[in-house]
Amino acid sequence: MTMKLAKRGGLSILALAVALTGTASSASAEQNLFDILFGNRATRQRVQEPPRQATAPAPRVAAPKISAPSFYNYRPEAPVKVDFAALTVALEQEDGEKRAASSPFVEALDGLAGFELLAEKEIAEALVTHYERNPAFIWVEGTGPNGKADAVLRVLNDAAAFGLSETDYAVNVPLAASAVLDTPAGRRQALIRLEMALSARALRYARDARLGRVDPNKLSGYHDFPKKPLVEAAVLEVLAGAKKPADYLESLHPQNTLYAALRKELKALRASAEKEIVVDTDTFVRPGSSHPEFPKILQIIERDANPAFRAEHGEVLVAHAGSETYAQELVPVVKAAQKLHDLNPDGIIGRRTVGALAGESKQARIEKVLLALERLRWHPSHLGSRRVMINAASFTATYLEGDRETLSMRVVVGKPSNQTSFFHDEIEYVEFNPYWGVPRSILVNEKLPKLRRDPGYLDRAGYEVTDSRGRRVSSASVNWNRYGTNIPFSVRQPPGPKNALGELKIMFPNKHSIYMHDTPAKDLFSRDTRAYSHGCVRLQDPRAMAAAVLGTSVDEIGREVGKGRNARRDAPQKIPVYVGYFTAWPEAAGEVTYHADIYGRDDNLRKALAKVEETRAPGS
Repeated sequence: MTMKLAKRGGLSILALAVALTGTASSASAEQNLFDILFGNRATRQRVQEPPRQATAPAPRVAAPKISAPSFYNYRPEAPVKVDFAALTVALEQEDGEKRAASSPFVEALDGLAGFELLAEKEIAEALVTHYERNPAFIWVEGTGPNGKADAVLRVLNDAAAFGLSETDYAVNVPLAASAVLDTPAGRRQALIRLEMALSARALRYARDARLGRVDPNKLSGYHDFPKKPLVEAAVLEVLAGAKKPADYLESLHPQNTLYAALRKELKALRASAEKEIVVDTDTFVRPGSSHPEFPKILQIIERDANPAFRAEHGEVLVAHAGSETYAQELVPVVKAAQKLHDLNPDGIIGRRTVGALAGESKQARIEKVLLALERLRWHPSHLGSRRVMINAASFTATYLEGDRETLSMRVVVGKPSNQTSFFHDEIEYVEFNPYWGVPRSILVNEKLPKLRRDPGYLDRAGYEVTDSRGRRVSSASVNWNRYGTNIPFSVRQPPGPKNALGELKIMFPNKHSIYMHDTPAKDLFSRDTRAYSHGCVRLQDPRAMAAAVLGTSVDEIGREVGKGRNARRDAPQKIPVYVGYFTAWPEAAGEVTYHADIYGRDDNLRKALAKVEETRAPGS
């Protein structure tokens, strides 16, 4: 900009500037004059402050990774020797002579000398505690086992009917004609050892029926169950005082229809013949193509068809019986069969369709039922009148009132690398038009690599970033290279059509941050295998589930969603929710369906149970 010059006494300001600074350039002279008259702040600051050292950029932190939970090397509880010496000493110190004169039990204590009985630590302690307080026989009367002993022994010997192993509860009962009973001393020894062994094995049965043989929380980080209460000494007191201790033992098993249905299925499987039509699991047939296994598929469809299915498709099946060619006329038949098994009716025969139609071997199904029975023991015995059952293995969520299924739908569950955890909780509220708080694992593992390349990514995608004080910041203003797993920022996605949670979420607050929610990715529900989430459960019909848990109508849910604002509504009462994993699953109609072990948990549990049996084996 050109400066206008004024004259004072015939001397221009420019001339004055030149005279004062000796600078010929007009622009330089003007600037120097202003510096002299008014002072240049930047110049003064540079003069007053010493030169600053260059600040080194913040170091780049290596790309972090938050690992998913892992499977553990299961270590079962090792049995210990029961300390009968402590029991003997304690009873002898309590007026032993007086007791000996009136107690057959105390008279027989010498028979425990040298007797080695192995039991779980709590059981071993319970035996000593109980008999120290109550020095009397429970299972013996006169010269042999009493009626209570006979009844409990029958329960222990029938353990297989509940999916347990009889060998875990084996008791050596002396025969009436045995030489060991010929002398009073021999008889006393045999009977007191029977007493202790039967009490120990009855307590083990009680623990297994109530708690399960495996501690689920020791299997993997995906299992999360509260420890169910069981006081072994109290159980033994109940057995001692009960008129029907056998009934009490059996009552410790889960008392719900799922457990009963699985027991019924186990009995039927053991009594049935092996399925005679075996299909190669790798069979893959499209319409119009041929395959040597295809005739077996048609045989199975015809064999298992109900009257309604036969009436609609029977003629076509008969016309193409034995054919290796998948004719177009058969496509509706295969699609109908797929629908019956809740498969995507695409008409293509692949591994999942073969598995659903042909089923697994008898032994494989028995093993899945046994594992399902064990898993049910980890849950409460009574599941509640109103409840939601989520089975990750079958990709389903069901709402029940009593034993009546009022709602069932497909779900999407966690990927094998981000498995949906196995636990139970209570549904507390529904949130409409929710924010999605990006979990720390997703922020670190998935978002952070993008942010290091493109810091403004979150801003453009519409996410909100806040610092540790709750202040909004721009993602572009953050040097994401500085941070590893401990990122001091929170990220959330506001409500809207692109929100990962869709229009609502159903909350049962838990440390795994797992809940049920809507999703914009509706196409995933049409797939047979639906393991695609980061662990949460995506619902095919979220409005219907929200209406069920809130006790209202789907229309009312729609009106709340339509308001477009973030809101919360508490459930009238907390509803139990069971997030399960059952590859053998009783449907509401009573049929048990079988599913793939998508997470590999069956194999993990099977190995743990084998270790338990090995640890409990005699002589181990």
